[in-house]
Amino acid sequence: MNNETTTDLLVVGAGIIGLAHAALAVERGLSVRVIERDHRAVGASIRNFGHCCITAQSGELLRLAQVSRRNWLRISELAGLHAAPTGAVVLAHSDAELAVLKELSASREPGQVVLLDAAETRAKLGPAGAQAPWPGLIGGAFLRDDLRVDPRTTVGRLADWVDSRPQAIVHWNTPASGFTSVPDGVRVTTPRGDFTASQVVVCVGHDLDHLFPEEAAEHRIQRCSLNMALGRMSEGFRLSPAVLTATSMLRYPAFVETEAAAELRDQVTTTAPELLEVGANIMFTQRPDGTVILGDSHHYHRTAPPFLDESVSETLLEHLENTIGERPRILERWQGVYASSEVAPLFVQEVLPDVTAVSVTSGVGMTLSFGVAERTIDSLFT
Repeated sequence: MNNETTTDLLVVGAGIIGLAHAALAVERGLSVRVIERDHRAVGASIRNFGHCCITAQSGELLRLAQVSRRNWLRISELAGLHAAPTGAVVLAHSDAELAVLKELSASREPGQVVLLDAAETRAKLGPAGAQAPWPGLIGGAFLRDDLRVDPRTTVGRLADWVDSRPQAIVHWNTPASGFTSVPDGVRVTTPRGDFTASQVVVCVGHDLDHLFPEEAAEHRIQRCSLNMALGRMSEGFRLSPAVLTATSMLRYPAFVETEAAAELRDQVTTTAPELLEVGANIMFTQRPDGTVILGDSHHYHRTAPPFLDESVSETLLEHLENTIGERPRILERWQGVYASSEVAPLFVQEVLPDVTAVSVTSGVGMTLSFGVAERTIDSLFT
């Protein structure tokens, strides 16, 4: 794009939510500018599992997730992203876990949640199903509509694709410091000059309180910090889908809303209370390079301390080892972070005239990104 300072849309934030808005706007022929305070994406969009958890959403979130899935697959083809329709496997080690999966399967269209016996579950896991012991496995379920993306590369490649479009540009190291209504839209002030747009969408996730503190406080947005790790399994360990466990069934809404979930929570409270104490979601995904993303725990703060508690990481790794039957060799640890709110899972609000703030406040930003973006762009430019 040339050096014109006025565009149809200006997006603040080059994480997956912001870039999803930018990509869909570009597809509609709109001129788009993206500004990002960092030199590259370093937030929630690269610190996650790379799991688009479509099937385990419910209600409005499930509808948005299905729209997002469609857009993920289409944009991944255009932009050369890794977005694989591999589905997800939920492991079951008890009758209580199977009961949740059976109830969810019965409530969905045929084929969306497929119940599996132990042998079928191993087969769905791919080569790793035969290689690792998977102790205590009695069955599971295949979640057909889930996707896997690579969190380490997806956001950067999507930003490059947006920036390569003739009517779009991405500015790194360019924070927004002010918003002013002007006759032709909104003037956004940055240290690199002012930009004007007909519409501005602010997609800064948990950092909304840095720009619009009153609105963030009203929605009670906090930072959820996670203990996460990257590991490598034994030679030849290959997983096709994302893998979820009992603790996943206590976090994602479609599982939690089943009647059987109460008995499962009682089971985990009795057998592994330490997992509930750290808000564990024992799950893992494999990146294209063979490394495995492992986690995670959940801790809530207005400002998250930067320190990782090794006892929490050890608890997670111990249960991962018990699940797989093999202990990963840890290569990296990091603190995941995302916006969380007990008020609602989404924050979409016009915070100033022609300035809309959008945050996913439920930890499924990758999952909902393109669905929320489509809805927002429709509302602003239809």
